[in-house]
Amino acid sequence: MQTSRCIWVSSAFLFLVPLACALAQSPEVSPQPITSRGTHDYRLRLYNTHTAERIDVVYRRDDTYIPEALAKLDYFLRDHRTGDVRHFDPRLYDILSDLIASVGHPGGEIDIVCGYRTLSTNESLRAHTTGVAKNSLHIQAEAIDLRMPGVDTLKLRKAALALARGGVGYYPHSNFIHVDVGRIRQWCFDCPANLVSGD
Repeated sequence: MQTSRCIWVSSAFLFLVPLACALAQSPEVSPQPITSRGTHDYRLRLYNTHTAERIDVVYRRDDTYIPEALAKLDYFLRDHRTGDVRHFDPRLYDILSDLIASVGHPGGEIDIVCGYRTLSTNESLRAHTTGVAKNSLHIQAEAIDLRMPGVDTLKLRKAALALARGGVGYYPHSNFIHVDVGRIRQWCFDCPANLVSGD
């Protein structure tokens, strides 16, 4: 527990000391800072294309992630085949928030094509479909596949590449992009040559 450094000087300053104590506390002490003028909320609106569930949640306030909101997002992005839940890297949510803002739709709803995958689900997909990586970051809850109603997926891809915050995959025939928090890289699955490099 953090030890208070406040000193009670005299009774004349009693009303000032609690305020000084509060200001001295580290931001990590309280997971949900008191909302005040100037506070910035980061909100996500998501639709799960497999479960037909929707979520509208403020997941971050200023520089502080909200644990209860992250838990709701973890469940929302669960492996829908097995029901397994894994904690997601919250930097992914920042990528989604910045991505929709960069295409001119801040607060817009995102369609989630794939969130977390168990190892068994990933192996099953690899056996029955193409374009699934053996060591997919979906298994680590560090990747999300998505599209956005009313926004061209190629435009989403270009915006994600411009963010330069991790990997970006483009699947034009399935009409979605992949974003992750791994190393910066890109790929285009079954694309014409002019799209492979991100043009």
